[in-house]
Amino acid sequence: MEFRIVAADHTGITVSDIERSLAFWRDVLGFELSHRAHQTGDLAGQITGIPGAEILIAVLKAPGHKIELLEYRAPADRKHENDRRPCDLGAAHIALTVDNLDAVLDRITSFGWTAAGEPQTLTVGPNAGKRVIYVRDPDGTTIELMQLP
Repeated sequence: MEFRIVAADHTGITVSDIERSLAFWRDVLGFELSHRAHQTGDLAGQITGIPGAEILIAVLKAPGHKIELLEYRAPADRKHENDRRPCDLGAAHIALTVDNLDAVLDRITSFGWTAAGEPQTLTVGPNAGKRVIYVRDPDGTTIELMQLP
């Protein structure tokens, strides 16, 4: 091959309210704010392929990874709802390993996030023994929480 992937840098999540989402990722989950940015004009349009894009950005440091929150202020014709389910084409999620799944679930539900079901313990394969569950944030973004055995 003529190239190689050197590293995974970050996961970007489009949000409806950057301050609400930043407070959750930082204050509830404990991620550290790295930096903020405001992209607009030709730069934003050329990077995203969306003419007239205006984006507020907050980057958070996670253990071993970064989360980039993006609140699009423009263009005006962007969708304002997320009805995509995990089974729908194009759906994506991020998986976070936690040390106390029940404590995380208690904390996040008090901040408006909802669990998709009940935590389950995997019984086969390389993840056997892990407890897992999907949760959804107020914008509908899916996050998988995993606890090691």
